[in-house]
Amino acid sequence: MGASLYERLGGTEKIEKIVDVLVDNHISNPEIAKRFAETDVAKAKRSASDFFIMGTGGPSNYTGPDMVSVHKGMNINSSEFMAMLDDALDALEKNNVGQREKEEVLFILYSMKNDVTRQ
Repeated sequence: MGASLYERLGGTEKIEKIVDVLVDNHISNPEIAKRFAETDVAKAKRSASDFFIMGTGGPSNYTGPDMVSVHKGMNINSSEFMAMLDDALDALEKNNVGQREKEEVLFILYSMKNDVTRQ
């Protein structure tokens, strides 16, 4: 059996760096920045890192709610969702993630679209 996506991304330390850029991208992205105006950035980065690590086959340290619960009532539209994907791609590229891994991560994120939008 081959290496997990978690391993191919470089493990916890590398994923934390990806998420650091990702959350910073969200905060500065005019399409979605308003949604992060009152966010505890350190807490958001920790939670997102734990979720990302678990979702890619790493240690399961995520104790937060599921995606539907997190986004319920937020009325996130498709344009905002695509802005998040653009931010994710940028974070992956800035961290020199390989093409195969970028595609896998984006596929995973896109698969959550119905859990995130218009809840």
